[in-house]
Amino acid sequence: MQLEKLFKMQRGLDQHIEEKHGLQNEDLFERKVLALLVELGELANETRCFKFWSIKPSSDKSVILEEYVDGIHFILSLGIECGFQTLDYKLELESSTVSTTEQFLAIYEKVNKFKDSKNDSDFKTLLTSYLQLGTLLGISYEEMEKAYFTKNEVNYQRQQNNY
Repeated sequence: MQLEKLFKMQRGLDQHIEEKHGLQNEDLFERKVLALLVELGELANETRCFKFWSIKPSSDKSVILEEYVDGIHFILSLGIECGFQTLDYKLELESSTVSTTEQFLAIYEKVNKFKDSKNDSDFKTLLTSYLQLGTLLGISYEEMEKAYFTKNEVNYQRQQNNY
């Protein structure tokens, strides 16, 4: 996965948004954390992995992928806030025996741990856990990257259209 390229693209988008909305001097960390948690919930809702009471299937993979990529945007943005975009990332995903629901819950915990610590180790753990969730959802690294590139472009267009 081309994390260096993704971080660079995210930094450009973040700067564009901050300049357009006059947020250059604002601390956006807490709002980005909340945005990530909301996006994580939206993704869980589309997978329906926790809806034991319903027989309705999960959304199409394209919908899940779009929601998934929103989470990547905010994780990268949080990493940039903390200066972690230049860390050495050797992502080694282990085969997982946890359920999708368990992985979502673990990520919520990791987001909150990182929120409190703001350290690089907790950030790497969060990023790795989120990528692991993607693989549990049947999303390849190639699909993640391609969807990120597409959504990044959409986000710029939204800013130009006063989203």
